[in-house]
Amino acid sequence: MRRVVALLIPVLLTAVLPALPASAAPRPPGVSVAGDVITWTSPRPLPLTDAGVEFWEGDRYLGHARESADLRTFTLQTPVRNPAALEVRSSGRRIDVEEPAPPVAQGTPELPALQPEAAVDPGTPGSYETTRGEYRLGSVRLPGYAQPIEMEAVVVAPKDARGKRPLVLFLHGRHYTCYSKTNPSVTSGAWPCPEGLTPVPSHRGYLKSQQLLASQGYLTVSISANGINAQDAGTADAGAQGRSSLVRHHLAKWADWSANRGGAPEPVRTAPAADMAKVLLVGHSRGGEGVNRAATDSLTPPPGDTGFSGPVRWTIKGDVLIGPTIFGHNPAPDVPSVTLLPGCDGDVSDLQGQILVDQTRGVSRGVALHSALYVVGANHNFYNSEWTPGQAEAPASDDFWNPGNDPVCAPGTATRLTADQQQAQGATYTAAAAHLFLSRDERVLPLLDGSGCARRPARPRPRPRRGCDRRPLVVPSAGTTASGSARVCLQVTTDAAAACGPRSPHFVSLRGAGTQPERLAVALKWTAAGQAGVVGLPEPVSLAGSRSLALRLAVPANTPASSFEVFVTDRGGRRSLGPVSVTGLPGSARTSSLWAQEVRVPVPAGLGRVSSLELVPASASGEAWLIDAHGWDRGLPPVPPSTLGRADATLVPVDEGDSGTRTVNVAVTATGNGTRTVRVFYVDGLTTDTKSRLVTLKPGERRVEVPISVTGNTRWGSDQLRPVLVQAIHNVVVGGAIGGLMIKNDDPAPTISVTPVADNVVEGAPLKWRLTLSAPVDAAVYLGSSALAPTGAELSTTDVDATWFTGSSGEDPLPSRPLSSTLVGVYPYLPAGQTSYEFEVPTVTDTETEGEEQVRLRFESFQPAGVTFEVVGTVRDAA
Repeated sequence: MRRVVALLIPVLLTAVLPALPASAAPRPPGVSVAGDVITWTSPRPLPLTDAGVEFWEGDRYLGHARESADLRTFTLQTPVRNPAALEVRSSGRRIDVEEPAPPVAQGTPELPALQPEAAVDPGTPGSYETTRGEYRLGSVRLPGYAQPIEMEAVVVAPKDARGKRPLVLFLHGRHYTCYSKTNPSVTSGAWPCPEGLTPVPSHRGYLKSQQLLASQGYLTVSISANGINAQDAGTADAGAQGRSSLVRHHLAKWADWSANRGGAPEPVRTAPAADMAKVLLVGHSRGGEGVNRAATDSLTPPPGDTGFSGPVRWTIKGDVLIGPTIFGHNPAPDVPSVTLLPGCDGDVSDLQGQILVDQTRGVSRGVALHSALYVVGANHNFYNSEWTPGQAEAPASDDFWNPGNDPVCAPGTATRLTADQQQAQGATYTAAAAHLFLSRDERVLPLLDGSGCARRPARPRPRPRRGCDRRPLVVPSAGTTASGSARVCLQVTTDAAAACGPRSPHFVSLRGAGTQPERLAVALKWTAAGQAGVVGLPEPVSLAGSRSLALRLAVPANTPASSFEVFVTDRGGRRSLGPVSVTGLPGSARTSSLWAQEVRVPVPAGLGRVSSLELVPASASGEAWLIDAHGWDRGLPPVPPSTLGRADATLVPVDEGDSGTRTVNVAVTATGNGTRTVRVFYVDGLTTDTKSRLVTLKPGERRVEVPISVTGNTRWGSDQLRPVLVQAIHNVVVGGAIGGLMIKNDDPAPTISVTPVADNVVEGAPLKWRLTLSAPVDAAVYLGSSALAPTGAELSTTDVDATWFTGSSGEDPLPSRPLSSTLVGVYPYLPAGQTSYEFEVPTVTDTETEGEEQVRLRFESFQPAGVTFEVVGTVRDAA
């Protein structure tokens, strides 16, 4: 059997440039700029991914793009200074050009040595038979979502289990929402599904994990979120709040059903009652960010109407986060979590889920376990069987990009997992988390915290790296010093000299924050054996009571073992604690393999307060990064109730106005009575540069004011968001991480008229029409169409250009059939500043005598909304 490898780690916890005219500089292929609207058209439809599509201007993040209905056109309205620097990215990699692969790290990818087997295997099915059923309730309305959200779920439960059972809830990620059962190439991101298309059952993709858990006595439910996936591009937080609200709506129903079995749907009524005091949330991709937010919102309920305002009648005991996004960079510090980082992730390829571990440091008391597992050979999609080719009902694919020649991630290599192996790994570690967080079965702790350096028996697994009872020694801060072969570096900065350096899950930036001053690490680089890196602490720290000193060290992918002698200095002088060794993870140019593994050395009795830490390399040259170091001891202490206050960035709507510039204050609201510290990032509206400030809220202070400038005019445009980002630093949890000023268009939309250019032609000539706007506008205008049956004879799929038809419908023109029976459509797009547009239906010449035939197209505008019209074109036989 191919080895399944997962490595676990610890919880830890510019100057303003003048704008250039769009015509003054070249842009990447497919990218256009008109006014302050950026548009990129992909040569082919893209999947509806969890990472999404982002626009960047060099190193400056501009924002997430909104996709068109055909998943080809992506737009964003924001000022641009240098169009030549525009890039289209997804999860840190460019997608608008074929980006040259960076050099591969030295060495050949090899699997790490296996660890001893653990004493218990949570992947072994339990003794219960299971039952399965589904429920469908009335849809719910959520703020910011025009269409209601479905309340559908699949339930897998233990049969004949006595008493109330702990509940495990699964939330899938962002995937396309609809597909054609008759044409596998047709997919859509719309909701509700257009006529002829079927909803993608993403919520059925975790049945293997549900079956395993139910056999072990847990009650499981996996919920559908297609309605959010179709609409979250229009939300400031990419759907985090909507997913949290949806999760809490389902939990509220389960709380009702636990108390009143008679009112439950049949699959719930025949299952054991749920123990709502023991709930585990499992989220995949954006579902991971969603359940993290749901855990925060359950522990510290949000202010105001967020789509769910009922009482919290459940207790979240832990989260499992599978390849998660965390755009907001604010994990729930007092809710234990296990995060799976897929090493061959081609969607969330920057592995930003590591932030769910790293950003808990120093925020609260640091008692809750937060474990990360780096899963060598796993991709993003295969954790969900409905996203897996050969298993899915709808079309599915391997998300890893260009896998054919990748030495780590190409199918068939020693390091790449099969779908079955990957799903078994996901189910096993989800079950381990359920045993630990819901049942307090500490026999599985070595699989998640590294205390026994164990792997799952019978199926080769990881090197666990993570302890729980921890005392911070080195958490790099402004007072940390470094000398010798070491330097303190910024994990996120535009200053190359100060940066930590390469691509790493630990160095993923908060989008929109050019520099994050609190995020520091220690970079080591040496050219001779014995060149020590010395880290000085801001003040001496006691490790009394610690069994070991745990260090999180990263070395480049594929490098051989790097050994270090670890020294500390206390009042008695310099003392050796012993050696540690770290081997580079298997990696390629397409993976994010610079990932810190936890290594430990014993803490001797009688060690005094430590004032410095020293790493002395044994190799002749090399480099490494120290993320942090903690005193460590065995065990899983209980997590006391959270005492944190809460901060939320608010979203303030304001009319644009007709002229002039004015300042509007956006509030960051806060609860709690202690001293709370947050960092606020924002753009003031007069420039495009991000500013930030560290804010300390004293006891009794409830808000922070952020000034944003607004300039008005009389041209129609789309609404614009000037974002305000909030990050928790100490003694506060952030719920609404992304808010800002929503500048509402207050000008009338233009009138859209259509006139024929050539609507009666001889076959072989194109049918043409012209759209005209009544006035220039500040935002893109785009429409879509569908073919309807005309009153007379109808054009067929073989009467029009084959390439045009396939590109407009995603279908093959053969066999010949009426256009109205297909998904063919025309999608006019007018960027800001353009007032007319010609579109056409190209026809072809044939030898048949067919008489006059027609095509009838019905148009509906996406932006501005509410415009509909039809055109009819006639084609005559050639003479």
